[in-house]
Amino acid sequence: MTKKPLPIGVSDFKEIITKNLYYVDKSLFIKDVTGSGAKVLLYPRPRRFGKTLNLSMLKYFYDCTEDNSDLFKDLAISNEENIMKKQGKHPVIFITLKDIKSETAKDCFDKIYHEIGRLFKAHKYILSGGSMSDIDIEYYIKIMSETGTRTNFETSLKNLSQYLSKHYKINPIILIDEYDTPIHSGHYNKYYKEIISFMQGFLGGALKDNVFLEKGVLTGILRVARESIFSDLNNLKVLTILEEESADRFGFTDDEVNKMLTDLGSSLSFTEVKNSYNGYNFSGFDIYNPWSIINSVQSNKIGHYWANTSSNLLIKTMCQEAGEEVKNEIMMITEGTKLKKSISDNIVFADLKNNEKSLWSFFVMCGYLRYDIVPTDINEGKYITVDLSIPNKEIKGIFIDDIQENWFVRPEKTDELINIANCLIDGDIEKFKQEFIEYCQESFSYYDVSNKNPEKFYHAFVLGMITCLRDRYIIKSNRESGYGRSDLLLIPIVPSTGIIFEFKKLNEARGETFEKAFSNGKRQLLEKRYDLEMKSYGIEDIVYILAVFKGKEVMLQSFL
Repeated sequence: MTKKPLPIGVSDFKEIITKNLYYVDKSLFIKDVTGSGAKVLLYPRPRRFGKTLNLSMLKYFYDCTEDNSDLFKDLAISNEENIMKKQGKHPVIFITLKDIKSETAKDCFDKIYHEIGRLFKAHKYILSGGSMSDIDIEYYIKIMSETGTRTNFETSLKNLSQYLSKHYKINPIILIDEYDTPIHSGHYNKYYKEIISFMQGFLGGALKDNVFLEKGVLTGILRVARESIFSDLNNLKVLTILEEESADRFGFTDDEVNKMLTDLGSSLSFTEVKNSYNGYNFSGFDIYNPWSIINSVQSNKIGHYWANTSSNLLIKTMCQEAGEEVKNEIMMITEGTKLKKSISDNIVFADLKNNEKSLWSFFVMCGYLRYDIVPTDINEGKYITVDLSIPNKEIKGIFIDDIQENWFVRPEKTDELINIANCLIDGDIEKFKQEFIEYCQESFSYYDVSNKNPEKFYHAFVLGMITCLRDRYIIKSNRESGYGRSDLLLIPIVPSTGIIFEFKKLNEARGETFEKAFSNGKRQLLEKRYDLEMKSYGIEDIVYILAVFKGKEVMLQSFL
């Protein structure tokens, strides 16, 4: 059997089928859409999970302007007789917003207008069909030439559906790919309100109470809540990764990955592919990122492919702006700790900075974390209780690499902190203590360390600082060790001196002095045998570093 080429970077369904490229059959997605009683369907999924390809498939299935029936003859959907009767019966409006990213609102709107203009040009044949008035034709030309007003473009999608309905005497299907990309860009680049205002008119007008709409299907990364884009849309059905319906229509399943490896005679074993790329939970289905699978099979090499497909700037900014407790928990999750959290598929951009639940939900919906539902009797409304973890080796690599690039540290402080951390490698503990204390005094404010858990602030700060030492140490945070839980372990990869950190707040209410705090801390370290895990690695030479603090005043003591 001749091996089919892989569709690297190809998201046009017709091109894949006609060029006989390798295709993982997701055609039953058509049945899900066609059989749904909902007028409008929204499928939020992480990037590179096959959203554009699935919408392209819908486009060729419904499109009445040409005969595309041969594209489906060998696919699973061809066995669904009732569904196939609907093939080729509607005009289709297909628009993708996946490339609408700009630093300024003006550039963003220019790109949107250009994309809408291209859409109108693709259907310009209706201008000579005799179904449009002179006023409609004048308006149509303004959109094609990108000379219309913002209001003209806001109503363009609804108006085009009306024009096509009158031309064909049947209502069109509207397909909108990556609808929320401009919204992400607006949030990151500070023109969020402007873009939301436009999208309310653009999407709301076309999808809400539009008598010229047969069915609408949208994809994106998030379900954007509260901003009224969809709040008044009573005919909308949202199917996120928390919903079982259509859960396996985006991304690859175990069976599909195994079949691909066999069909293409890959030398990669299913086990190593599974360990590197599996781990996503879409409502009980184990799902793989298609982009990573296809690229690893093509190159015959396990690598980090998903990380290079898009900017992580929004995630990076959110990490930098997050509270110290969240930063600490992100570091913990990178080390393999599962976190019990509450998440929702309703993402409110305005809450991302100040609402921890929204932040964790964002990580899950964007594909950076896996969720597993935790049974609970507590009703949290729209939130569900889950265990969060990093899904696979590839995503762990993203976390580690980007943390090393200082997600948690202001860029201008990077070199200074690396120099402080390198004192540990050099074995110069006294210099480390001196420079660490000076940095804290000069850089921290009262507000940084005045919250109810200041230990977590210092813990997270040190954990973020020492990530640059990962090539030399196994770093473990808040792990059970001996008879208690050590704050930080630096276990040398090549046998040398191990380091154990412990953080203590000075108990002023009990009249505790720094001297007394050091004495109590040293006794605790020795009694609880925090060194046992270190010694299990064969490390006998261990340095303990106690950090005791009162506000931004920090004292360090070390002992062997």
